[in-house]
Amino acid sequence: MEAARQLFLSRGYVATTIGAVAEQAGVAIQTIYNSVGNKAALLSAVVDATAAGPDAPRTVPETMRERTAAAADAGAVLALLADWFAEVHPRSSQLFSVMRQASAVDAEAAKVERDRAETRLRNYAEAAAALRRRGALTSGMSDEQAAAVIWSVGHPDTYRSLVLDFAWGLERYRDWVHVALKAALA
Repeated sequence: MEAARQLFLSRGYVATTIGAVAEQAGVAIQTIYNSVGNKAALLSAVVDATAAGPDAPRTVPETMRERTAAAADAGAVLALLADWFAEVHPRSSQLFSVMRQASAVDAEAAKVERDRAETRLRNYAEAAAALRRRGALTSGMSDEQAAAVIWSVGHPDTYRSLVLDFAWGLERYRDWVHVALKAALA
């Protein structure tokens, strides 16, 4: 995974081959295909591992379910989401850019990117339900609509634009996410 991450980030999707990853990792090409799959699946696995960060091999949904269960009230869930986006995006946003590049040239990678986006949206519906159970979403917003708000505010492209392109500091970004989610969902 680390060899693939380094190559995707330094060379981009197109120039990174399974052979180059295998060579850098010191494994046979077939080992990558047998353990992960094709190049699009490898990129997806690298994004998963990078997003999970220090909690790996636990998945992000597992980590977030545990954190959400420990949140005492809706305010804590909103702070948790803001903290999460400020935690995950600095380590994974460049890989989301690689994934976007990949989806432009590889139909399999485009499908992986769409599937990942849909999965994030479904996972955010769990956060919306947790907010509802804690007394939020009283404006009549459905869990599906609330999930779309979380998905949009916390999208990697939003982070990239505000922090990387517009030079917002990470604390400013985190505070904006918290205020935006609170205004929309509390």
